[in-house]
Amino acid sequence: MVGSANLNIMIKAARKAGRALVKDFREVENLQVSMKGAGDFVSRADIAVEKTLKQELMTARPTYGWLAEEGGGQEGEDPTRRWIVDPLDGTTNFLHGLPHWAISIALEHKGQVVAGVVFDVAKDEMFFAEKGAGAWMNESRLRVSGRSRMIEAIFATGIPFGGRSDLPATLQDIARLAPVCAGVRRWGSAALDLAYVAAGRYDGYWERRLNAWDLAAGIIIVKEAGGLVEPIKPQGDILADGEIVAANEAIFSTFAKVVRG
Repeated sequence: MVGSANLNIMIKAARKAGRALVKDFREVENLQVSMKGAGDFVSRADIAVEKTLKQELMTARPTYGWLAEEGGGQEGEDPTRRWIVDPLDGTTNFLHGLPHWAISIALEHKGQVVAGVVFDVAKDEMFFAEKGAGAWMNESRLRVSGRSRMIEAIFATGIPFGGRSDLPATLQDIARLAPVCAGVRRWGSAALDLAYVAAGRYDGYWERRLNAWDLAAGIIIVKEAGGLVEPIKPQGDILADGEIVAANEAIFSTFAKVVRG
């Protein structure tokens, strides 16, 4: 697929940052078994990769705004366009030597995400989409699953950790969902959860208390793969509220009803 200039800039930036992260990932696997301070190492890796991404993206498009996990946000000369970046989604997996984490880059135009890239570096799977141009993984066109029965469907979510206040709500969600589906997965990367919905690997995904950079790229990838994406609260705003429910069209209404209680 030949993408726009902006999409090519995003893919190039993700690949460059990915090369550095792979080296750091090999190192952190050694750190986590041999010494203290692995968490600090990952934090430094996270910040370094965000710096690389910002340099690549802002050099190519210096008038755009910027929003990212580590460095916060800044207004651009062009107030209608903004990069939304998570340099390392799945940090805990990365820290523990689990090869399931990603770089997430989205481009927002007038409040709508118009392009997204989610790069699973460890598996060399580049998920990407542009508004109106479909969703892709490397050279393959993506399409959400065709399953229409909840009992055959697998869903993904995040389980709050560290005593977060939203844990009871998530456990209640799972208690309602688990008896009527084929399984619930928690793999630790919101960006990849959405990419997997787009690829038909998961049939749906929901989560609360996320950030815009966790979700932005994945949203357009799911939509362009034929999936439906809504805020959990029907009148809410996904990026502002950090709450999302996504699935293929056939099971979306049933799935969303279960999640919304």
